Amino acid sequence: MSLLSLNAMQTSIGQYAVLHDVTLEVPEGGVFVLLGRNGAGKTTTLRSIMGLWKPSPGSVRFRGTDLTEMHTADIARLGIAFVPEDMGIFGGLTVEENLILATANGRFDTAALERIWRLFPALETFWTKAAWSLSGGQKQMLSVARAIIEPRELILIDEPTKGLAPSIIDAMAEAFREIATNTTILLVEQNFEFARALGRDMAVIDDGRIAHTGSMADFTANTDLQESLLSLSA
Repeated sequence: MSLLSLNAMQTSIGQYAVLHDVTLEVPEGGVFVLLGRNGAGKTTTLRSIMGLWKPSPGSVRFRGTDLTEMHTADIARLGIAFVPEDMGIFGGLTVEENLILATANGRFDTAALERIWRLFPALETFWTKAAWSLSGGQKQMLSVARAIIEPRELILIDEPTKGLAPSIIDAMAEAFREIATNTTILLVEQNFEFARALGRDMAVIDDGRIAHTGSMADFTANTDLQESLLSLSA
């Protein structure tokens, strides 16, 4: 059984149909990458999984449990976290306070906190600083840290490298590899080099429909398919 299953999922925003019959299986473990051109429906797919937008018709199942009519908070309690493209942090709160709000009971698990400091040392350095004062890369680190401060089975991450310096992107890749050893990551990413370095399995969404699924290794080797689906030049 797949960890996450999308079946004939359709999502509309207002009068506009964005997703059309999206069917996708995300296996447990590692990094699954959802690729696509701008406006293809990648973010809408993540938000539909998280219950922020309701698909109709169609269904979303997590370990066989139907999430389609569940509220976002209840979906999160099942062990799913969402790192949105806008990072979703509280700029007026400190790094510490942002992480406290991401815990279930307002208390840190010592091992989880030490893991976050190991993955993202800057967060320990700026522990008492307001989140608005962090650099773009540090804010992205905080956003990911909020997602892993509690045990998670699945993390949805939307465009984590957007606007980041190459050195920060490299550090983020190393962190994601470590996170993916015990948590499945569903990653939306425009940076193909970053995506192919991390992804085990992948899919391409085009105009609200799944246009291709397979292994990242096979897709990386097929430059014609990359050009056709993503307009990537060899």
